[in-house]
Amino acid sequence: MARKKKAITVSLETIWEIPDAAWQRLQPILAEAYPAKPTGRSRIDFRKAINGIIFRMRTGCQWNHLPKTFGDDSSVHRWFQTWVGDDIFVQLWAVLLEECDALGGVDWKWQAVDGCLGKARFGKKNRA
Repeated sequence: MARKKKAITVSLETIWEIPDAAWQRLQPILAEAYPAKPTGRSRIDFRKAINGIIFRMRTGCQWNHLPKTFGDDSSVHRWFQTWVGDDIFVQLWAVLLEECDALGGVDWKWQAVDGCLGKARFGKKNRA
């Protein structure tokens, strides 16, 4: 009886923080959009904020449960909202996707959608 051959899979290490090469591409985008002000309170570290956003997206935790290593949770959330509102986050995410794709971390051969459909409990019938 022939034995089945096991498929050899290569698993990549899970990336929880932005690699230096990716940060070198992200930093100029942020520096151009949000230049440092000469006076006033210093802002949070953008690299830590992006790492916090990635952590939040990967784990699904609430913003107020971000580990303190990413800085103040409300500041990370505020910058996320600012970047989304200013369309900067789309640029940042595109760079991260390119970096991940270069590592072979994205399998573009398949996609899946999950959902649930059900009747509306108190829905009204369509009236023509």
